[in-house]
Amino acid sequence: MSDPEEKHRSIAVTDLPGVTPSVANKLMEAGYATPEAIAVATPQELSAIAGIPITTAQKIIKAAREALDIRFKTALEVKKERMTIQKITTGSRNLDNLLGGGIETKTITEFYGEFGTGKTQICHQLSVNVQLPPEKGGLSAKAAYIDTEGTFRWERIEAMARALDLDPDEVMENIYYVRAVNSDHQMAVVDELMGLMAKENIRLVVVDSVTGHFRAEYPGRENLAARQQKLNRHLRQLMRLAEIYNAAVVITNQVMARPDVFYGDPTQAVGGHVLYHAPGVRVHLRKSKGGKRIARIVDAPHLPEGEAVFMITEYGIRDLEE
Repeated sequence: MSDPEEKHRSIAVTDLPGVTPSVANKLMEAGYATPEAIAVATPQELSAIAGIPITTAQKIIKAAREALDIRFKTALEVKKERMTIQKITTGSRNLDNLLGGGIETKTITEFYGEFGTGKTQICHQLSVNVQLPPEKGGLSAKAAYIDTEGTFRWERIEAMARALDLDPDEVMENIYYVRAVNSDHQMAVVDELMGLMAKENIRLVVVDSVTGHFRAEYPGRENLAARQQKLNRHLRQLMRLAEIYNAAVVITNQVMARPDVFYGDPTQAVGGHVLYHAPGVRVHLRKSKGGKRIARIVDAPHLPEGEAVFMITEYGIRDLEE
């Protein structure tokens, strides 16, 4: 098969050399239910979980990586892979233009800002828009919505679907929702998604918000290192999901005050340097007069700096009304 995504779909853990039925059961019970999860594991992890020699674990991991085409590639191959990136419209032409055409697949896009700046509204809108056909700015696909703060509202999904002349029930049927109760659950859900993405044609993963549980469970400076390490693992999980399945990952984040800043913006995204380096695109949202919102590109290696103005209406994310 020439299509790598088709290749991914046809591989099971039991297809990997060295994985007997009993080893497969142990791996699956521990959350290593897909070749993707095994490919990024360490030999020590697999050895301890499955009760197999480290050399066997190394062979299993090597086979998983080869099966998933995780290897050295030429720059030309990388270019060709980048050409397969697709985009999801936000509903606002201004915001799409700022983002280089919309929310990219194979990338983590982070929206951060104070309460009420539109982070969750954008997540709702994208969960609807990903279902549109490509000619209308979608991917004809489904969404997975990981809600860590209880901010998901089906009523907004319904209103946004009606505004696009879509069947609200059908739209809601295509959004897989889960309320993550703590950081471990949040990470376990992403592991579970590894086995669902291709099977259910999920091309958008939303985490709203990504840092909430980590902040609550690891308070204080004495827990900072442990929190950052765990958050880094979570972001790497999400990045793998985006790359392997050509999916868009959208995360939201809160801001905290910077008392040492006297000029410019006195807020910064929660999460520290781990988050600065992980997402492919970082967008700062802020409120403006008359219900307007301003989005600013903070970090994106392939996009110019700039700002865009958009509105949050009863129908969803839109450009300013003429």
